[in-house]
Amino acid sequence: MQIPVLYESNWLLAVHKPTGLTVEQSPHHASVEDWVRSYLGQQAREPFVGIIHRLDRAVSGVLLLAKRKAALKDLNAQFRERRVQKTYLALVVNPPQQPEDTLIHWLQKDVAGKRAIIHETPAPQATECRLSYRLLHENAQGYVLEVHLHTGKFHQIRAQLAHIGCPIVGDSWYDGSATPIPPDAIALHAWQLHFTDPFQQQEQIVIAPPPIVFA
Repeated sequence: MQIPVLYESNWLLAVHKPTGLTVEQSPHHASVEDWVRSYLGQQAREPFVGIIHRLDRAVSGVLLLAKRKAALKDLNAQFRERRVQKTYLALVVNPPQQPEDTLIHWLQKDVAGKRAIIHETPAPQATECRLSYRLLHENAQGYVLEVHLHTGKFHQIRAQLAHIGCPIVGDSWYDGSATPIPPDAIALHAWQLHFTDPFQQQEQIVIAPPPIVFA
């Protein structure tokens, strides 16, 4: 298994996560964390790998990890305070009613069902979720949206887009089509991540080239 490295410093590592892999270590299957530990093990005897954020197993794109505890603490704060800009590409089955819009809903995590439930108004055990999208173009398999994620909730993009009648291609969990795409994948890609390198104090934009399904 080879995972492309998109950006690296003494403190951070950004990789292009493929579909089909979980982020965190699991006794049942390979993970990005396994690969990163092996990769960093070539540089240090006991490498530190800090999980800053996560992508669903079926999602591809930019994944940022910390190589030092201080970097993990700083970047956790950046994510928590919503200073990190996250841009995704989503291929959806149907065109949205508006070519550009901001979606505000309340999301409830169904732990037993392993899915997100979307509410139009505040509801018990639900938290506000927000994203913006714009329609880029149509291709043979659907409609490509650029999505800016303002909150980072469980299955948020998948559930919110499905709620407005635009499920993601391949996402049968939320009534998406069965259009053939790579196994263990849905047509959702973490395209760009804009953050501040905590020690160089420079803004960084890391881009993961999108799969051909978004062309």
